[in-house]
Amino acid sequence: MRNFSKRLKELREEQELTLNQLSKKVGISRPTLYRLEKAQTDIKGEQILILSDFYKVSAGYILGSED
Repeated sequence: MRNFSKRLKELREEQELTLNQLSKKVGISRPTLYRLEKAQTDIKGEQILILSDFYKVSAGYILGSED
């Protein structure tokens, strides 16, 4: 599994959010979030920025290059 996929799921679960809830909060479709968490698609720069801002973490953390 790609590092970002695991991190995204962990961050969402820490916030006790469903994919539907997260989708509404960040403006990324539920199917896209699902594919990101399952490592079925690559994460785009804009998505990294949106999600890192929402979770208040660095882009490097989302990508798994930072702890």
